[in-house]
Order: sequence, then structure tokens, then C-alpha cells
Amino acid sequence: MQAKVFGSLLRIAVALAGLVSGNAAAASSLYEVPKYAAIMINSGTGEVLYARQADALRYPASITKVMTLYVAFEELRAGRLREGDLITISRTAAMQPPSKLGLKPGSTISVREAMGVIATRSANDIAVALAEHIAGSEAAFAARMTATAHRIGMARSTFLNASGLPRLGHMTTARDIATLSRAVVREFPQYYPIFSRVSVDYEGQTIGNHNHLLTTLPGVDGIKTGYTNAAGFTLAASAAHDGVRLIAVVLGGPNRMMRDNNVTDLLDTGFEVLTRRSRGDYTTVAENFAEPDDLSDGVMDRLAAEGPAMGGTMLTSSAPNPRK
Repeated sequence: MQAKVFGSLLRIAVALAGLVSGNAAAASSLYEVPKYAAIMINSGTGEVLYARQADALRYPASITKVMTLYVAFEELRAGRLREGDLITISRTAAMQPPSKLGLKPGSTISVREAMGVIATRSANDIAVALAEHIAGSEAAFAARMTATAHRIGMARSTFLNASGLPRLGHMTTARDIATLSRAVVREFPQYYPIFSRVSVDYEGQTIGNHNHLLTTLPGVDGIKTGYTNAAGFTLAASAAHDGVRLIAVVLGGPNRMMRDNNVTDLLDTGFEVLTRRSRGDYTTVAENFAEPDDLSDGVMDRLAAEGPAMGGTMLTSSAPNPRK
């Protein structure tokens, strides 16, 4: 236990050092960021093992594309969409900002290829093209995304586009993203492996996945990263060990390293707690998770109140398209 706690603190220290040296305007602690929210659940039972600001409204960034693909999976299951169908890239789709695949208007891509590059490169242009192919327009598709979200229990989510690019009112919560992630795992086991791909090949190029935990944390097999300045760094991660699957969601990270370390610590602690429970030692994640002293509801409430003044500068990046 002491080794795990030391490892957690070391990862936080390294992340803080990198953050301070790389961006002087950034927050000194992950938990000082008013955009931060997190939750971890047992996918099989639905038990909430950890929650922090889990019901606070947040921008999801490209985690939105999990819902985009969820709707596509529904269409495939219903037989209204086939993986070999060709999608035509519209001018609107081609004009989307990065991340994107960069296809020109009038070019085509198969549904199978589209789903692969959406899950890995998080291509905004292909997400919009897929939405238009299914619903006729991105606006109609977004309305279906919201209706689908509410149907599966994502009570506080509203989707206004298929990509996750920031738009006022396009909001969700960490709890809702965990609900979506659990639904994908449960309802579409035949399609879920798309989120596990470290890379996909398209037209001779290898497209890598932004989710680095796929290769650094054993057991992780999905799901999706995201980044916008409005959202911060976001991640929904799923990991399985010994027949048990945990889903951890972190929203509003100030950089990729701190987000990934936070998710890693949550999952490590979650599996340790479940192992100890199986041996008759009832314990909780809160009793074992090493949180900084500043992580208290009072501090979080204060920071949330100060959010508008802080959020515009703390997550500003000098890079136009930071790695997700």
C-alpha cells in the first residue's frame, strides 16, 4: 500500500513539475482547476466507487464521439447502416477544424474506415460526415444524440454536434459519460473493440490512438480522449482484470499527463479495493486513494465560483492542437 501511495505522489510531483515548466499560466494542482470532475464505477454492477463533482456540467470535448459512434452502432444493429457503405464528404464536413483526416469535399470513405479514424485520430471532419450520412444533417443527428442520451440515463447531457467542438449548451457530466461508456460495453460487445485499437491503417498511413493508456496501463482497452480549451483534457477509460471491469472518467484536466496519471491512480486503487473486498476486508476507494490536501468540497466550491475568472487563462495552450 505504501509503495502504491508513493507511486501516486511521485506521478503527481512529476506532472506538476512538467506543468510548471511547460506552461506558467497553468494550475499548480489538478484539483485547483474548476473544470475538474471525476467518477469511477464498476461496469458490471453499476456501483459508484469514487466521485468528485460528478454531476457538474462540463464540456466533454471529443468524448462526444463515443455517443456519435454509439448511434452508429445502433444503426448497424438495426440494419439501416452497413460497414461497407460509402460516406461522401460534404463541404461542411471538410471545413471542420483539426483534429481531422483532411479529405476533400466529394471524396468518400467507408463506414468501417470512418469509425476507425473517429475512434483513434478523433477526426472531426469524419464525425460530421458520418452524422450527415445517418441523419441528413449534423443538427438532426445531434438531436438524436441527445434523445439517445436521455433514453439510456444520461439525464444532464445535451449534444449539439457530432465532434465535441465547443458550443454553448453542448454539455455533459462525468457521471453521464460513465453511463454512456457502460452502455457501449454492455450493448455493443461486437463493436467495442474499435476503442481498443492502438492504431488503424488508412490509405497507406498509420493513424495512432490518442489514448496512451492503451499501451501504458495493463488492462485498459478503451475508450476515448478529448481536448478543447473550453473542456480541458478529458478521458473515459475502461479496464478489465479477472472478469471485473472498471470505468473511470476524468474531465477538465490541465494537461494530458495529469489527466492520465489521475485516471491511472483511480483504476489502480479501484482494483486494489475490489481485491481486498474479495478477501473479506471491506474498504473503499476514498479510504485508499491518495488525494492532495486541497481536494475538499469547500475548496472545490470556492474554485467553481471563481471559475469564469480562472478558466479562461489556466487551460490556454500555446500549441494549436495539443495531443489528446
